[in-house]
Amino acid sequence: MDFFPAGHPLTQALTERSYTDLTSVQTAVLDPAARDRDLLVSAQTGSGKTVAFGLAIANTLLGENFTLEPAGEPLALIVAPTRELALQVQRELTWLYQHAGGQVVSCVGGMDSRAEQRMLGRGAHIVVGTPGRLRDHLERGGLRTSKLRAVVLDEADEMLDLGFREDLEFILEATPQQRRTLLFSATLPKMIIAMAKRYQRDAWRIAVSAGQHGHADIEYRAIRVAPNEIEHAVVNVLRYVESPAALVFCNTRDSVRHLQAILLERGFTAVALSGELGQNERNQSLQALRDGRARVCVATDVAARGIDLPNIGLVIHAELPQNGATLQHRSGRTGRAGRKGVSVMLVQFSRRRKAEMLLQTIGVQAVWSGPPSADDIRKLDQERLLQSPLIAADPSEDDLAMAKALLAQRSPEEIAAALVRMYQAQLPAAEEVFDPGSGAPAPTARDARAPREQREPREPREQRGERPSGLPGPSKWFRLNIGRQKDADPRWLIPMICRHGKITKQEIGSIRIFERETKFEIDAAVAERFQAAIGQIERRDVRIEPLAEGAHAEAERPESRGPRPPPRRADPSAPKKQWQPKPKGRPNSAT
Repeated sequence: MDFFPAGHPLTQALTERSYTDLTSVQTAVLDPAARDRDLLVSAQTGSGKTVAFGLAIANTLLGENFTLEPAGEPLALIVAPTRELALQVQRELTWLYQHAGGQVVSCVGGMDSRAEQRMLGRGAHIVVGTPGRLRDHLERGGLRTSKLRAVVLDEADEMLDLGFREDLEFILEATPQQRRTLLFSATLPKMIIAMAKRYQRDAWRIAVSAGQHGHADIEYRAIRVAPNEIEHAVVNVLRYVESPAALVFCNTRDSVRHLQAILLERGFTAVALSGELGQNERNQSLQALRDGRARVCVATDVAARGIDLPNIGLVIHAELPQNGATLQHRSGRTGRAGRKGVSVMLVQFSRRRKAEMLLQTIGVQAVWSGPPSADDIRKLDQERLLQSPLIAADPSEDDLAMAKALLAQRSPEEIAAALVRMYQAQLPAAEEVFDPGSGAPAPTARDARAPREQREPREPREQRGERPSGLPGPSKWFRLNIGRQKDADPRWLIPMICRHGKITKQEIGSIRIFERETKFEIDAAVAERFQAAIGQIERRDVRIEPLAEGAHAEAERPESRGPRPPPRRADPSAPKKQWQPKPKGRPNSAT
């Protein structure tokens, strides 16, 4: 480290953390041209921004000294958008300034504000907090800013997206005019530029690219899935991609609860992270991921903003994000600080066009495929077992003695089978899933407005929710408990029926899709075999049952609609109404 003199406390802290090389953004903020100036820095998440602004304000706080004066009123204020990010920044700056005697205090929502006020009263060199809580301490007089030398806005674009503009302006107005202002943001929209012009003086602009496609260390994959197999695809991806920890993103709190329950039932150590959880619960979830007690975290976008977990090697988008920025932010939880990561999008057939637009927005190419099958996972399990320490480790004398005793009682095949059972018992079972196929994108509005001869050919009937019979002989009808509410489509229903019923596509006749169910016919020659096969279905979300004769012709009636009342009959004793001719011409307005 040539950026600080020999024996500098920050150099010592970086060496202890095995920082042999600084990242691009960390090197940029230490450029002599950036010394003691306001900074406007744009860099993607995972580029080491926290350590970067910790290094950038070092000269402002320490000067030529190697240690800080006793803590009193704060010298630096760090503002972060979320509690998790603020606490993470506090941990990073604590170890970075530990040899300089730095006291770093956090002030975040969801924590005891009176305890924070007592810590501020005892003195701090650096205060890290969220906008709302910092403003509250400023208004109550617990946070004094007269000696502030530097203010850092971390993830400024996210703070504006979350509606903290007024709080940020209040905080900046309450700080000394001669402070340094360092603004770090992944993107630089107009609102960020306007804020920089208003609150910064002659800011030094730093733009750090995170690679040709945003995150060069992230491998993007897009997996085609049927709408009713999203959860099973998540299970198989978690089993297929080997990672110490994984993040699974959902769009709502209800989806987070539902998916976490499914993963726990399947045997995964899964925790949740959503806005409905208290701060203590969220801290426990993150700590479980850090120390390895949990492998999977199911989270919403807001709850996962800014968290940095070094062992995240896999991100799964169980539900597609709203825009490209959210996709990039989610994926940025992996592939951090030079480590490799995988970002997997689960894409339903009807969402393929949106997925392609999201990928195009952030400028990445994804590898498209079907979900990992149970057979693929079993093959990987075999390879992993052969590489497992159970087999690869050198046996001790006690191990060999036990092995000889076992061989005297059991055959090698029986012992090997027992070893396989023990290994598989520790792993969640893989799910039977199928690839609904890539298919063709649906016609766009532009296609619909094009002249008839230029339009794409209309989809066949089986792709519009109906399918002609085509069966040469008699047939039998069945009911499936999946309908339009679950995006039922023959393009993925037919492979699922074939797989569960052990029949071929040619043995399926008409398909009629209703709101909550689907009715279909099977060739009578294989109906008995089909009924026996569907009786062995173990999945609770798929139920197929035979229909009574003629029941397929009934229209589905809404549950809320009762039987129609009998028609009202005229009273035969009432006098008949006499016919009156209508007057011709328009009536006179004067009459």
